[in-house]
Parts: sequence; structure tokens; C-alpha cells
Amino acid sequence: MARITLDKLWHSYIANPSSENDYALKEIDIDWSDGGAYALLGPSGCGKSTLLNIISGLLSPTSGRVLFNKEDFTHLPPDKRNIAQVFQFPVIYDTMTVYDNLAFPLRNRGIGRDQIDKRVNEIAAMLELSDRLSTKATYLTPDNKQKISMGRGLVRDDVNVIMFDEPLTVIDPELKWKLRSKLKELHQNISTTMIYVTHDQTEALTFADQVVVMQEGEIIQIGTPIELFERPLHTFVGHFIGSPGMNILPAEIIEGKVHFQGQAVHLEGSIKAPQGNLEIGIRPEYISLAPIGIRATVRKAADIGRRTVIECISGDTVINSITEGKPPAIGEEVHLKFDPTQTRLYADNWIATEVGSR
Repeated sequence: MARITLDKLWHSYIANPSSENDYALKEIDIDWSDGGAYALLGPSGCGKSTLLNIISGLLSPTSGRVLFNKEDFTHLPPDKRNIAQVFQFPVIYDTMTVYDNLAFPLRNRGIGRDQIDKRVNEIAAMLELSDRLSTKATYLTPDNKQKISMGRGLVRDDVNVIMFDEPLTVIDPELKWKLRSKLKELHQNISTTMIYVTHDQTEALTFADQVVVMQEGEIIQIGTPIELFERPLHTFVGHFIGSPGMNILPAEIIEGKVHFQGQAVHLEGSIKAPQGNLEIGIRPEYISLAPIGIRATVRKAADIGRRTVIECISGDTVINSITEGKPPAIGEEVHLKFDPTQTRLYADNWIATEVGSR
């Protein structure tokens, strides 16, 4: 296992980049502790796979360093990094049995038969494949094939890191939850450093202890799932995480106070000298219906179980609220109350309020 440090990484697919826009990765600085569970989260094209390929040695960065336990691995080839990687599509041998697929990485390293048998059976039990060890992989369902692919990464106990690149994309939705839970359980059992790349917030937030949110080649925020949900440092994080995402509302400052639609809005704390485009950010979970508040008209209502997502319009701005109980009728005028402890100001997309200080 290894502590992985990415030091001032920049990468461009252009031979002679001349501006920041020419870079797929822009000054990436990360320090991942040994044994942690991490996720790289962001939309397609944000640089997640490029970063993963640099860690694995498939790409050399344009500049910066990759350190494993403080040792410079920047220009070492993949076979010298001691990394296991699980890809979007299962990488297995269909003509081999489940047992032989799991044993393959160990046999290649000259591990003894007894140790191979012990390790294969341990991993098969963790993956609930013990009753299929003698079955050829070609006869398995896609989710069990991906389990084998995961098992081939997990079976070695000497790897520095196991990396997962969109491993559940081809899995049926009803099976994804089970495999996500199994992967989390496996990490708790073996405590190997794991990095999980995905565009799916549910996968990232249920697997990782720390999530790295990326946009256009940059790291926007690193935090626990709770931190990313409760206090996004950037409007992109607020919008990208959550269903529905954070409400981002136009704002202005009048006589030192923040206003929306001409009405003063109380914030979580004092304002940090904002400049540029101002916006209020508040999650739907922290907006309630009240006798007084922001005036709005109900446009839609969607039942999500015990709660209802209410889409309202105030002026020309859409505001989502998540409430319990019977929803108001479509077209009804309501008043929306913002929880001030969860209401934040953003300036040019970055948070501009201090917590708990007024």
C-alpha cells in the first residue's frame, strides 16, 4: 500500500501548450493517505481518466510529480508501480474458470499453490463467488463478470493502490447498489488504498471517505460526502451534488445586506468582501413553506416517497423545495422560508460567507 502525492501536476495533449486552456489538467495537488477510499467525481471530459492514467503510469504529465510514499514515480512504467486497475468493461478470460481468473495474477508472480488457493478462496468468499469457482466465466452474468474483474485487482495483497475506472457503467441499475455495497465492504476488510473514478455522484458518495470534485481539469473541492453536501465551496459542487441540486439564485447587495427579488435574505455568516457576480446558494432541503417569506408560485410537484419536491417560480427564477406532508396545488401562491444557517452567498461562483460570524 502507498501514500500517493500528486505535486503540481499539469498535463496537455498538445505538444507545445501556450495557454491554460490548452491543458487537460491544471495544477493538481493531492495527498492521499495510505489505506483510504477516495473518489474522483465529475462530468465526462473533466480530466478524471487523464489523472488516473498519470497515476497508473500510462501517461507522463507535462509537468509535476507523482510520488508513492515520497518516492518519485513520475516516469516509471506501469509494471514498476505495483498497481491494480479495474476498468469500465470486465477484463477477464472467458474460457477460464472463475478460480483460474482470480489465480492468474498470482501465478504470474510465482506465488506458491497453497498461498494462491488460500487467497483465491478468501476473495471469492468476499465477492460471493465461492459456488462458481469451477464455472467458466463465459457463462456468468455481467455483474458476476465484473466481480471477477474486481477480484483480480483485490487478490494481490502487495499492491500500492487499486484503481477503479467507471467500474459499474455496464451493470444493470438494480445490481449497482449491491456491487457498490460489496466494494465498500471489501475496502473495510482489506484496507488497501482505493481510488474510484466516476461521473455518478451516488457511486462516489457511497464509496469514498474523501471525494475529489473536478471540473474542466481542475479540482474544485475535496471533502467528505457530508462536507460536499452541507457546504459546497463552489456553485458547481452545489449544483452537481444533490437531487435536485442546490438552488443558485441571483443576488444583489443593498445597504450592506444581500437581497433576492428585492427582499433581504439572512445568511449563515458575514460576507467576505464579495466582488463580481453574486448568487445565493441554498439546498432544497432547507427551504420550507411558511406564512411569510419569498413569494413564489408552485409550478410542479414530484412525489419522492415520504417527501415531495416542489418546483416554484419567483419572478423568472426557479426555486426547488423539498417538503413533507401534502404539497400545495399547482398554480398556488406560496411563501418560501430559507434556513439562514444553510443560506450562503457566492461571488463569481466561489463561497463568500464566513460560517457562524455576523
